[in-house]
Amino acid sequence: MLQRVDVVVVGAGFSGLYALHRLRERGFRVRGVEAGAGVGGTWYWNRYPGARTDSQSEVYQYWWSDELLEEWNWTEPFPAQAETERYLNFVADKFDLRRDISFDTRVVSAAFDDAEQEWTIATEGGETIRARFVVMSTGGLSAPMLPDFPGREDFRGRFFHTANWPKGGVDFAGQRVGVVGTAATGIQVIQTIASEVAHLTVFQRTPNYTIPMRNPKYDDAARAELRARYPRLRERVNETFAGFEYDFAPDDFLALSPAEREREMERLWADGSLSFWVGSFTGVFFDPAVNAVFSEFVRNKIRARVKDPKIAEKLVPKDYGFGTRRVPLETRYYEAFNRDNVLLVDTRETPIERITPTGVRTSAGEHALDILVFATGFDAATGALSRIDVRGRGGLSLKELWARDIRTCYGMTKHGFPNLFMTMAPLSPAAAFCNVPTCSQQQVEWISDTIEHVRDRGRKSIEPTAEAETQWVAHHDEVAAATLAMKTNSWYVGANVAGKQRRLLPYAGGANTYRKACDDLKAGGYPGFTIL
Repeated sequence: MLQRVDVVVVGAGFSGLYALHRLRERGFRVRGVEAGAGVGGTWYWNRYPGARTDSQSEVYQYWWSDELLEEWNWTEPFPAQAETERYLNFVADKFDLRRDISFDTRVVSAAFDDAEQEWTIATEGGETIRARFVVMSTGGLSAPMLPDFPGREDFRGRFFHTANWPKGGVDFAGQRVGVVGTAATGIQVIQTIASEVAHLTVFQRTPNYTIPMRNPKYDDAARAELRARYPRLRERVNETFAGFEYDFAPDDFLALSPAEREREMERLWADGSLSFWVGSFTGVFFDPAVNAVFSEFVRNKIRARVKDPKIAEKLVPKDYGFGTRRVPLETRYYEAFNRDNVLLVDTRETPIERITPTGVRTSAGEHALDILVFATGFDAATGALSRIDVRGRGGLSLKELWARDIRTCYGMTKHGFPNLFMTMAPLSPAAAFCNVPTCSQQQVEWISDTIEHVRDRGRKSIEPTAEAETQWVAHHDEVAAATLAMKTNSWYVGANVAGKQRRLLPYAGGANTYRKACDDLKAGGYPGFTIL
């Protein structure tokens, strides 16, 4: 079956839903394609125990509808997965988006036809769609990674990756459970199930710096106060480095006295949000001396919460600085390790050798398990698109190009791939260094305006030149080189994927700076782009 539309939008999360709505409102025939059975993107797939946002709900939302802002009531600052999924379903229903989305439909390929200047999209079910433009909203963290431990298929218990959690949940009562991974997702799982399981074995390779979450319930008065702030918040999130209400302070942290530094860090810590990270001082991200002070502050906070000093030291990061890897929020995570039924296994000391039929064997022996949970992350930014066979002019393979050199132009377009647009792709803030709804809305608006620009001028295609792409990559890399994140092994630089090029995946110049660059590009008539 062949269908023709103006635009295909792949993905029905925050970016995809807005892209569908905005393009449809501008008179385009749009088809949405979603691999899942419902809307939500990340919040559809990641329904593991404890999953919740670490951006406050007042900024983790859409700004493009005053009615939506007025009608939706958040229950707390950091909503759990189910509430965010309900929110996105509410949006889909309110704006009648489902009628243009094909669910349970996975895209396997997208190929550009040079002669017709349009794309052919093929689905796993055998459907073919032809479209002038394609918007890939496949998510920055949506290609799960499973560790290549020998024997995984031999395990006789149940095993799950957190990104493919069963809708009905998992009953942990009386079970011996192993969790592999202690980054953001693993932390949420561990702190949630520790009190439910018979025994929990945590396999940790790299300990994380964290921030305790402060998450009081909202009442009607609190919601009214938030709504009064919405007009200013709508502007504010677009003015800050990471798309939040708070921003880096311009002050020189090292110029403060030791007592003043301590007061400032305690004040930020007490907020119970990511403001301790991206609402503190610029030096945390760029200056080793400032970062060292913040790092030791957090280490001491961790030590104070763990009863056994030996376990505490295993939970304290020592070989990288605070904020150079993804910083999770947590709720009584460290207290889980004070429980008698929780065992911490440091896999640097005793590496995992294999999965056995009855558990996990390390160099120190076997840990018997009934359930094994892999909280082992994603092939970030490039992974979801590389798992689709995307081919541009002359059959250029996006996967093969990115295997050699991860390059985009403004993190939304790619030389050699006319009329292909991406959200949360490499070399944009949305790839990691931005509150997702802030940056996804900015990208969708730029993309839809650009598609409209091409249509309204009677043209067929738009594509960045090789020179424009090279200039953006060079600028990106120059900014990245100044960050401490570039010096740390993490998924930010692709270090979790064997053979992946080491390049800082998100743009580190700030979401506000990026927005201005994109706005200037549009206002200038897209210099460096070929429009045919």
